[in-house]
Amino acid sequence: MLRLLFALLILVPVHTQQPPDDRYRIGPGDVLDIRIFNRPQLSREAVRVEGSGMIRMPLIEAEIQAACQTEGELAKEISTRYAKYYKNLQVDVFIKEYHSRQVAVIGAVNDQSRFELQRRVRLLELLTYAKGPSPRAGQTINIVHSTSASPCKKEDDTDASSAFSSYKLSDVLQGDPKSNPYLEAGDIVTLPEADQVYVVGNVFSPITIALKEPITLTRAIAMAGGLRQDTKKDKIRVLRQEPGTTIRKEITVDLAAIEKKSSEDLALLPNDIVDVPTSAGKSFLRSLVQGVVPGVGQLPVRVVP
Repeated sequence: MLRLLFALLILVPVHTQQPPDDRYRIGPGDVLDIRIFNRPQLSREAVRVEGSGMIRMPLIEAEIQAACQTEGELAKEISTRYAKYYKNLQVDVFIKEYHSRQVAVIGAVNDQSRFELQRRVRLLELLTYAKGPSPRAGQTINIVHSTSASPCKKEDDTDASSAFSSYKLSDVLQGDPKSNPYLEAGDIVTLPEADQVYVVGNVFSPITIALKEPITLTRAIAMAGGLRQDTKKDKIRVLRQEPGTTIRKEITVDLAAIEKKSSEDLALLPNDIVDVPTSAGKSFLRSLVQGVVPGVGQLPVRVVP
């Protein structure tokens, strides 16, 4: 029986998963140094890869496709093309300047930047180069893909032809393979800011809160440092804008009843304004403009023709 099992194990093929190829592949705009041993007349410096992905070499009539190849692959291709003139040429290709794989990270990150990729890079790694999401980041991260034609793009490559991809930020940060794709040339990574709520009035620290997760009224007030001593707790106001309109409705909440468990805590919605009045009934809604929302006077003036 053991011999039979051993024979079956030999006959059954073992499929091992190939590791991903992270080597940089040459692209249009890259600048190459091509050195051919003992043939200085054939060697070339600062060869720029054309937009079509092609380069030219001495004695070789047809163009050579450099794009989509690694340095080693292109060196082998050049050596093969020279085979009818010289046998076993030693060819070395070096990327002198990287220009073909530029991507950008914008939005709610700590360092908005453009990056020139010198190898294949996944989304999470690029996010670390942008110093991570800012405190205002929302729950999604989007990639706007370049629509320009690529010499490496296959006709049936449906993923590359997609103009937009969206992922859950928490999945990206956890390194979920399905939410951590390799980036391609021309990609623009955007992190939209989260929806916000505002807590103003008779609290210790009026605050703008990013709605990264559901937040209740009591939690929002706690995040604002809590209530001051002379607060009128049974008259907390929540100003809520009706979806799709400019109309705001006012919701009066009894915070004391919530604390006594006799009333349900209110779940806040995007753009809610929590206004905490004093016991004298004074409202501090104006502090939303003065302290919480950035000063309008500091914004640039632009002409809309």
